[in-house]
Amino acid sequence: MSHPHPELQAAPPLPKGGLRVVALGGLGEIGRNMTVFEHDGKLLIVDCGVLFPEETQPGVDVILPDFTSIRERLDDVVAVVLTHGHEDHIGGVPYLLRERSDIPVVGSKLTLAFLEAKLKEHGIRPRTVRVREGDRRGFGPFDCEFVAVNHSIPDGLAVAIRTGAGMVLHTGDFKMDQFPLDDRITDLRAFARLGEEGVDLFLTDSTNAEVPGFTVSERELNPAIEQVLRTAPRRVIVSSFASHVHRIQQVLDAAHQHGRKVAFVGRSMVRNMGIARDLGYLKVPRGLVVSMKELEKLPDHKITMVCTGSQGEPMAALSRMANRDHVIRIGEGDTVLLASSLIPGNENAIYRVINGLTRWGAHVVHKGNAKVHVSGHASAGELVYCYNIIKPRHVMPVHGEWRHLRANGDLAIRTGVDPDRVVIAEDGVVVDLVDGRASITGKVPAGNVYVDGMEVGGATEASLKDRLTLANEGVVTVVALVDADTGALAEAPDFLARGFVHDDATFEPVIPVIEKTLATAAEEGVGDAHQLEQLIARAVASWAFRTYRRKPLIIPVIIDA
Repeated sequence: MSHPHPELQAAPPLPKGGLRVVALGGLGEIGRNMTVFEHDGKLLIVDCGVLFPEETQPGVDVILPDFTSIRERLDDVVAVVLTHGHEDHIGGVPYLLRERSDIPVVGSKLTLAFLEAKLKEHGIRPRTVRVREGDRRGFGPFDCEFVAVNHSIPDGLAVAIRTGAGMVLHTGDFKMDQFPLDDRITDLRAFARLGEEGVDLFLTDSTNAEVPGFTVSERELNPAIEQVLRTAPRRVIVSSFASHVHRIQQVLDAAHQHGRKVAFVGRSMVRNMGIARDLGYLKVPRGLVVSMKELEKLPDHKITMVCTGSQGEPMAALSRMANRDHVIRIGEGDTVLLASSLIPGNENAIYRVINGLTRWGAHVVHKGNAKVHVSGHASAGELVYCYNIIKPRHVMPVHGEWRHLRANGDLAIRTGVDPDRVVIAEDGVVVDLVDGRASITGKVPAGNVYVDGMEVGGATEASLKDRLTLANEGVVTVVALVDADTGALAEAPDFLARGFVHDDATFEPVIPVIEKTLATAAEEGVGDAHQLEQLIARAVASWAFRTYRRKPLIIPVIIDA
């Protein structure tokens, strides 16, 4: 397996006739998927998503891929192809179109509908190109063929990109449910046909590469969902991703069967389900879905609500219900159905919500105690089938953390792919396909770009570090009045502390330390206010650590007396 090495240099120019592949997100993390293909002077982008922040990134709304390496070449971009409508694949598109608004955006009907609704909020009208499975379209030197794949959102597509340098097959996110609710299965016949023609580079979804066996069918959740809606004594509150049309379809069918009415709760759920219903992806029996106002008039055993918040997101409906901060008051006898996965790293937040709901008397049904969720990604057994059917010349695992990428690469090797032809890359690593061989040739910048409120890229690693310090250690502001002539304190400094445990006497011992620092500075002829502030900050910080084992953020302010 070829791995990126930390000492990679900037990539050299692409040899004539070659194909360059650079993932700007989605490798080494689950989210912000974005891959840039370069051939014959033109660029094709597949997906442009966002990543949701972790606890170590306070105040960040979402994280974008880094557009630095393509910013000077936006005019060379012939299209952005979207494989499906999940946030981690389309969430970054508004930010890309802000930089060049007329890039053609290519996708299936539902994907484009979700994207257009999102772009409307940003005030952008995109140039869209609607495609479906079986279509073949040219964008500059890239000949793209679209293949149906099954995923946890309808209308997913894989894309085969034919170029003068060879063919790339990019699966997008996929699994191989043999009995999907919409009967639209991952098209292995097309995969086999492309394999016969010759797939030079296979980019494949690694999310579940560590999970043995096969991902179970969505239909297998029906009994558990049906049981909840049949036996729940009072209201049922279902939480799911706002895009999981098939999961919500099963809830609607079961509610209808047991004489319940349904209301959608939460802006994204109402919007997405409205779109899915209008386009015919969600089949809603007449009179089943009502407004919240109408729902509230019904007896409890007739009520079902479908809301978002399956990941414990602080603002989402469920956690607000758990905190008693929502119009829906959870009470004894209510049933809450969490029809969703636990995103790794979010477990604590989700269990917090489950505990909160249980405390108010709800019965919480979740993945841990019932069969109410299946993954949207192919497990090891399905991935191996794909390798055996396609027989790719090179494999580049995508969409996953390091452990997933490595596991996926190992599966490819076990099916007979030459280990030297398995490329494990990370964000920003440049892979060139030249004369039929793929190899790592360098890297481009691919840092985290933080969206913080309205500000894109304003928050930096340094400012997040400051935020964590403020959160964990507190802040101490030192206001010192300094005599301009002597460089000594004109009066005792003021200390303003927040989040740093202190009383009136806490800072008295540090005054001599400050006096000594100023005296030394005066002897050495340092009179510049900024330099003095730095010296005071360092002195107070080391005193705070020596005395209290704390590292508060120190803000020194010097005023000339």
